[in-house]
Amino acid sequence: MLCVDGLSVLAAAFDVAFKQWDWSIMTETTGNKPPQYAADKPGICAARIHQKLDNRFYQNVSAATFPMTQLRYRNDDAAGSIGLDQLDDAAWLSHFGNFEPFAGSFESPLALCYHGHQFGHYNPDLGDGRGFLFAQFYDNRNRLMDLGTKGSGTTPFSRSGDGRLTLKGAVREILATEMLQALGVETSRTLSVIETGESLQRQDEPSPTRSAVLVRLSHSHIRIGSFQRLFYHDDADGIETLARHVARHYYATPEYGAGQGAGQGVAQGAVQGTVVDADAGLEDLLADLLQAIASRIAVTAGQWMAAGFVHGVLNTDNFNVTGESFDYGPWRFLPQFDAGLTAAYFDQTGRYAYGRQPEAAMWAVCRLADCFVKLVPKNILEDRLEGFYQQLEKALASAVQYRLGITFADVDDERDAVLARQLFTAAKTSAYGFDQIFHDLYGGTPRAAGYHGDEWQPLVETLSDASLIRPDALQHPHFGQSRAVSLTIDEVESVWAPIAAHDDWQPLVEKIAAMRSMRAALSGETVTDMPKIISGAPPTA
Repeated sequence: MLCVDGLSVLAAAFDVAFKQWDWSIMTETTGNKPPQYAADKPGICAARIHQKLDNRFYQNVSAATFPMTQLRYRNDDAAGSIGLDQLDDAAWLSHFGNFEPFAGSFESPLALCYHGHQFGHYNPDLGDGRGFLFAQFYDNRNRLMDLGTKGSGTTPFSRSGDGRLTLKGAVREILATEMLQALGVETSRTLSVIETGESLQRQDEPSPTRSAVLVRLSHSHIRIGSFQRLFYHDDADGIETLARHVARHYYATPEYGAGQGAGQGVAQGAVQGTVVDADAGLEDLLADLLQAIASRIAVTAGQWMAAGFVHGVLNTDNFNVTGESFDYGPWRFLPQFDAGLTAAYFDQTGRYAYGRQPEAAMWAVCRLADCFVKLVPKNILEDRLEGFYQQLEKALASAVQYRLGITFADVDDERDAVLARQLFTAAKTSAYGFDQIFHDLYGGTPRAAGYHGDEWQPLVETLSDASLIRPDALQHPHFGQSRAVSLTIDEVESVWAPIAAHDDWQPLVEKIAAMRSMRAALSGETVTDMPKIISGAPPTA
């Protein structure tokens, strides 16, 4: 059995009962460098790295043909990192609505093969069912990036699905990725949303509802479930092949672990320095890779908790090998602190509730270890996972201080953990909005009334030894407003309602502007240019 004790911050604050799942790893019963792409030399550096693998890992597919392609959202801030911000709108629609291939990348899209545990139950009938890997590029920090789709048509893995995405689902993913990036969470980014003119039937939305195709920019779509599929088929060669591929292209240098943009410095200290030798002996390779992936997943899970984010569906096919958060369906942000808040209406047992996300992340990592257990002694794999919760708590404490805009003169992990515990304990007894607490306490001194009660005193005292993260941080206009930027489910619905009623996208524009202002305020960087958002009824309406 893996040891899951010592989760002091979360267990104390959340009253979470651990050791309820099967944590054990199963028993055995069943080199190349990327091209240099300097940040000061913009350009396009397309790649087809995933195609170096064989058809055990993907199937070539074709995109759907849509009756309409109406540009709705174009994120040049993200596109600029891979040199695509100079595309005109016609070329943008051609590539991201009609999926004309990019020179130097895949000639046809790749639907990726994977299995996964869904709410604890193994499902061998998964795979990219309404999306595919469209293209790959190296970004301006020499990282291999994927352009993956959502709603691009059926594939051999679609089962009974129609392969489509609702426009509301696309808008929700825009909001999730913008908010998470603003809060410093390691996340994919929404690159493009194009409305496609189809009428869809859904059980979780008023129907018929409108369709769209989304393209995300992500640091790999290879998942824990990718390894699970190979283990299921007893394909040891496939496991070795994929492991060497992941090590070579995602863990070759320390900087591969860094985040995607402003605010991402939260994670850098926790994951930089992780290098996996793709040419090592198999036992060392798999043990090192497990530890590296687990470390990055721990960091992201810690960041989720500080952000008050509930992913909603933490199945093993929704964890990728870089630890980056991605694939946003029924997500939520906390209105107030609530360890039991779930995002998915079908999560009736609370398996993926806010307070249980660290547990879910660890469970998923154990399932990755299962895939290596025939090739690496079980005790070695367990040893490599021993520090998971400590890594998570360190990332959580770092992310809490990032949101509070504070720094300390010395390094003290115990103090940092205590501070995080004090904040969550006070938040649990408070009726204040979760985001409002961070906003009011930014800089380490209460900037609003209501933080002088007994429940807040331990936190306020600990904060008194901290310094403002930057001398001019509180001068940013974001901190001149009394209300925090938040993204509760009611706010999401208020953004969507005018789009659905009369194609008014202005509330979305305003919400993204507020989130990008907060991102700049927290990171100390310049506010990035707004994405292009096009309102108005489509031509065929």
